[in-house]
Amino acid sequence: MKVKKNPKADLNRDSGLYFVIGLTIVLFVTWRALEYKTYDTVQDEIVQLVDVETLDEDVPQTEILRTAPPPPPPAAPEVIEVIEDTEEVEETVIESTEISQETVIAEVDLDASDIDVEEEEEDVVVPFAIIEEVPVFPGCENAADKKLCFNEMMQKHVQKNFMYPKTAEELGIEGRVFVQFVISSDGSINQIRTRGPDPSLEKEAARIIASLPTMTPGRQRNKNVSVPYSIPINFKLM
Repeated sequence: MKVKKNPKADLNRDSGLYFVIGLTIVLFVTWRALEYKTYDTVQDEIVQLVDVETLDEDVPQTEILRTAPPPPPPAAPEVIEVIEDTEEVEETVIESTEISQETVIAEVDLDASDIDVEEEEEDVVVPFAIIEEVPVFPGCENAADKKLCFNEMMQKHVQKNFMYPKTAEELGIEGRVFVQFVISSDGSINQIRTRGPDPSLEKEAARIIASLPTMTPGRQRNKNVSVPYSIPINFKLM
């Protein structure tokens, strides 16, 4: 008798579900197999560590070192000899410098006229711009404007005594040197200070100012005073 197939039966209806379930089971088994670990028994290792009888090790024997005792201290002398000091020592008497009630102090009469007190003259410094009587450059004694004449004579003096330093000339060094100096109360030139781009230029500027002649000092309130003065000197190669 031939088996008849039901036309409504669908054999592939749940095949996808079964495939997923089977794949999941296979992956789980594979993961557990990879994660499976085996451990050695700890008891055997402990027994091997604790079993001292199996150790065959030579233990060195310590020896006691005996050292000789230290020697006894030297015995004290039975008789102590006392040596008498035959030299006489002179005692130094220190006299007291303190004043007591019995000390008599001699009175000295001082006359104010007998004491000479030297008064030190204070060096007054007055700027060139505000001084009453400016220092007089030699040759400006009869000038109507002595300040203008002073400036002109300073320029002439610089031009006359100007010498370009050879070292600066060979190296091509140029620049401006600012020179400041003081015309003291006796007319001499001192306290020369320079500031410039090169030491050789500063040295030449100081030499020019040091060669200035002695001047008539400036006056303030009919008294000779010191007057500071500054001037720029240009060093330029032609």
